[in-house]
Amino acid sequence: MTYDIAIIGGGIVGTAVGMSLQKDKTLSVILIEAENKIAPHQTGNNSGVIHSGLYYKPGSLKAKNCIEGRELMYKFCNENNIPHDKCGKIVIAVNDFEVHALQELEQRGKENGIKGIRKISKEEIKEHEPYADGILGLFVPETGIVDYSLVTEKYVELIKVSGGKVLTSTKFLNLVRKNGEMILETNQEKIKTRILVNCAGLQSDRIAKKCGIKPNLQIIPFRGEYFNLVKDKEYLINNLIYPVPDPKFPFLGVHFTRMIKGGVEAGPNAVLSFKREGYKKFDFSFEDSLQMISFAGFWKMAAMHYKMGIKEFYRSFNKSEFVSALQKLVPEIKDADIYPGGAGVRAQALELNGKLVDDFRIIETEKMVHVLNAPSPAATASISIGNTIAGFVIKRYNDSLK
Repeated sequence: MTYDIAIIGGGIVGTAVGMSLQKDKTLSVILIEAENKIAPHQTGNNSGVIHSGLYYKPGSLKAKNCIEGRELMYKFCNENNIPHDKCGKIVIAVNDFEVHALQELEQRGKENGIKGIRKISKEEIKEHEPYADGILGLFVPETGIVDYSLVTEKYVELIKVSGGKVLTSTKFLNLVRKNGEMILETNQEKIKTRILVNCAGLQSDRIAKKCGIKPNLQIIPFRGEYFNLVKDKEYLINNLIYPVPDPKFPFLGVHFTRMIKGGVEAGPNAVLSFKREGYKKFDFSFEDSLQMISFAGFWKMAAMHYKMGIKEFYRSFNKSEFVSALQKLVPEIKDADIYPGGAGVRAQALELNGKLVDDFRIIETEKMVHVLNAPSPAATASISIGNTIAGFVIKRYNDSLK
């Protein structure tokens, strides 16, 4: 058969697109995932935070979709009995420079329409987090926690209930065009489709190229490593504690996150990875590394941010440096209080000019939609992003019928 729409990528964005499209049961939708399970990479290895929309430039796709998607996520979790907690978080300034940045962050949050956001004093910080320390805080009540793997599994269930098909262990290899149709060649079978949607995350730029698209960017993998708090020190953290982020980078700095399934994570850092699915410190792929260093934008990025890169590598291999970063927020944390946890790899798009793409990046062509940059808060915003992308896809589909 020829499917109306084929989606590549079984993470939270791909499945959200599928769920949105399959609301129209007259459409035939198929989703393929290369790995043997759903949500194997970015979705299944993040800290599970439902973001408020605090950090994003007002009017950006990130801001719009995060704010809308946050409320849709809370509603979805309530309707489907998915454990979650709108626990709020605090962002802590530890010096005068950070106080100024925190005030700008508060203003941005208000411009983005976050309800209840407010500055809190040193004493009020203690009321929320008795063991945290700082000279000024920002309380953000809209932030929450959830397990995004469970959310994605529910998306898949709803796709299937509505007649959609989901295949795992099915890797996209190549695209062939024939008689007005597109044929996806995979390691399992050939799939005919009228419209193709690329939500492949860490492989999205490569898939775009195989489809004849020039993305003018490249995915650069950054590994985020976590530590866990030992059980008898989990009392040090009530909910979520964040530092004031460096505005030059799309990373939030190491922080504390209470997890919905129990326990407390500390991290992540942001270390350049030499393998796109490289979850361990010494993971290496010759192909991935060669492609990375052959990209002109990589060296421009390195020239601008090498000091930060060296610092992140040093912290990755030096636990005491990681602990030192955590102690700025919670001074009582000691080396013995944390042990290595998991890691995730973030698919960060990089442009030829060496700049990290700071917003969602979606490219449309006649019969294809390619999602080339969907970093945090993509999980929070997944239902909203899914609906947006589905709208693009439906327009392409209707045009193809004319």
